[in-house]
Amino acid sequence: MRMLLAGASGLVGGLVLGLCPDAIPITRRPIGRPGVVADFDDLPPLPEAQVAVCALGTTRAKAGSAAAFRAVDHDAVLAFARAAKAAGVTHFILVSSVGANSKASLLYPRTKGEVEAALAGMGFTRLDILQPGLLIGPRAERRPVERFLQWAAPVMDLALPRAMGSLPAEAVAKAILALANQSEPGVFRHTNRSLSSLARSL
Repeated sequence: MRMLLAGASGLVGGLVLGLCPDAIPITRRPIGRPGVVADFDDLPPLPEAQVAVCALGTTRAKAGSAAAFRAVDHDAVLAFARAAKAAGVTHFILVSSVGANSKASLLYPRTKGEVEAALAGMGFTRLDILQPGLLIGPRAERRPVERFLQWAAPVMDLALPRAMGSLPAEAVAKAILALANQSEPGVFRHTNRSLSSLARSL
């Protein structure tokens, strides 16, 4: 199984790359290992592969504007998906978010929902959409609000539905590896409970 991986420099993507060192990273900047380095608005033809994993993501605060946020979480994701499909990928795995909803009034869940809907219409044989809650793990960049939420997560989890609670990023990465070996056709959505179960099965 050959895997293309977008978002390898991020929290989940980096963990996936650690678990699957043969994955081919698709990045905007070199990360010290072989892969494809290119802007996502001008991707070259990608190596042939069977599975593609997209862990691209940012925040509006880090991106600097709503348009810059959508350029990553919407435009870059779909550009990667199109390039992956052209490279022969039949199984696409997306790291989305709990609460994704194309009808939402807030930018973040609306954008995630729009991407999910667009991918579902692209004709992949199998599409796995991961909708984890707050991801727990060390990030390379500073995200003060998210750092506070991670600190408060044990208390918050007591009051939140399980699907909206926190989840170790390592569990998401392991779930991705477990899903990459599944071949049943269709569109599948996975929240915290099923992601934890998949991680344990690896």
